[in-house]
Amino acid sequence: MSQNQLEKLVKLMARLRAKNGCPWDKVQTHASLKKYLIEEAYEVCEAIDSKDPEKLKEELGDFLFQVIFHAQIAKERGAFDINNILDTCYKKMVRRHAHVFGKRKAKNAKEAYERWQEIKKSEKTLNKAIKKSVKAPKILSRPRK
Repeated sequence: MSQNQLEKLVKLMARLRAKNGCPWDKVQTHASLKKYLIEEAYEVCEAIDSKDPEKLKEELGDFLFQVIFHAQIAKERGAFDINNILDTCYKKMVRRHAHVFGKRKAKNAKEAYERWQEIKKSEKTLNKAIKKSVKAPKILSRPRK
């Protein structure tokens, strides 16, 4: 079975950051790459404006490579890898498209967008509540005088 294109890019990035890889790629960090991520996002927007599908294809590839670059850095640090990113993204998209995958259907694009925003807002509220509850046991477990 042949390797898929995403796997080839992931392996390419691992090779670029390996011992005998590219000196520039090996020293990059999440922080040092921020400007390139933003630059690539702008170039995708320019390609969209140009209405040139070949240019858009190229710029989307450059943007994707930035994601793969960050995933490799995170993998090297033991934080996460490209598969974790893909899994997280998949689950989020299914969750936020409850109007497609759930019982409550959207009648139109406006309603779909409103439902998406409701879900997004509830996720952020839940995340804040979880973070607060995680801090609570630490406070309660402090030694008392």
